[in-house]
Amino acid sequence: MGNCGTREESDVVTHAQVQQLHNHILSDKKLTQSQSQTQNRTLSDPSDFEDSRKNALLYTHIIAFTLFELETITKSFRSDYILGEGGFGTVYKGYIDENVRVGLKSLPVAVKVLNKEGLQGHREWLTEVNFLGQLRHPNLVKLIGYCCEDDHRLLVYEFMFRGSLENHLFRKATAPLSWAKRMMIALGAAKGLAFLHNAERPVIYRDFKTSNILLDSDYTAKLSDFGLAKAGPQGDETHVSTRVMGTYGYAAPEYVMTGHLTARSDVYSFGVVLLELLTGRKSVDKTRPSKEQNLVDWARPKLNDKRKLLQIIDPRLENQYSARAAQKACSLAYYCLSQNPKARPLMSDVVETLEPLQCTGGSADEVSSSLNSKVTGGSAGPFAMGGVPDYRVRHRFSNNVGPGAICRSPNPNCSPGGPAACRVR
Repeated sequence: MGNCGTREESDVVTHAQVQQLHNHILSDKKLTQSQSQTQNRTLSDPSDFEDSRKNALLYTHIIAFTLFELETITKSFRSDYILGEGGFGTVYKGYIDENVRVGLKSLPVAVKVLNKEGLQGHREWLTEVNFLGQLRHPNLVKLIGYCCEDDHRLLVYEFMFRGSLENHLFRKATAPLSWAKRMMIALGAAKGLAFLHNAERPVIYRDFKTSNILLDSDYTAKLSDFGLAKAGPQGDETHVSTRVMGTYGYAAPEYVMTGHLTARSDVYSFGVVLLELLTGRKSVDKTRPSKEQNLVDWARPKLNDKRKLLQIIDPRLENQYSARAAQKACSLAYYCLSQNPKARPLMSDVVETLEPLQCTGGSADEVSSSLNSKVTGGSAGPFAMGGVPDYRVRHRFSNNVGPGAICRSPNPNCSPGGPAACRVR
């Protein structure tokens, strides 16, 4: 499917509004155009991790950068500073501090430069400024600032030291992620989506995939690239009608067929990513036999079969998980990937289901024993093998997204706080 077509983004701030914000911030800040030498600093030095994390917390307001400043920190967008490239444009590494502008704290950043060709990129740029500029959560990549100068459009994010989940899962040169890390990443990404879905004005992410899940130094998952995000339905509306956009292999079937977008469309995409985490396979892989090229078609029938599900788990994870934990995770993926959107869980339910799989203090056998005792007690939670999920419908408010947007989920672990308790639902 790819990122194709254009969209009517009435819910996105206009260019004039962004330019007005740009001019307002510039008038409040003293700009310096000194040549910074700190871009030579190594961004992968482990000793910088903690300082960078602390300094990132200090950036609570979006900064309007000048093009000169961003050229300075990327050495005029030099090719050896490139972190990656996508449909939006090219992403460069950089480093901001007081040498760039008085008052800035030292922080490694990623600078995304809009490809000037086409209107779609400009609209996506506006969408990112709108959503990431107002929403803050530990599992969303922080937008540090932007540049809107002449026809130049750039975004500046906190730098994510470990790159994308896609690279860690599918690059042969990297060590395979452990079961514990995969479940931690799944939970973090689920919390990010749950926060968006339960904001005062729900936000539909629309492009949930492994390449858009970035990992910081301790493997905390953060959602990035909000260019396709869409404000959710309001009031009595059941869905948002829009052009079909996203990535083939991750988009929900009903969205592809009708263009009707709901939060459950994101849930389906989450199910695909969870399946990739469990199997170590790509959502679409043309190098595999024809019956195995589409991961969902090949794996979903096996997810709810106790005899077959262990056969599809990534063989590199052998002896790292209990059978019961695998069943729990596979059953969750099974329901997320339901053809019927109403049969899929809410993301807040997904968070609650993943929490018991985060146990780090006990062995796999202890996890299995705990889960088994709960199952035999007659309450295995909404995703028991072969059971019928008990999903709850929660009231949502239809106000505008704003700086005070918070997670409305009754689950306290959906919002910032300490590590999730190890409990079985």
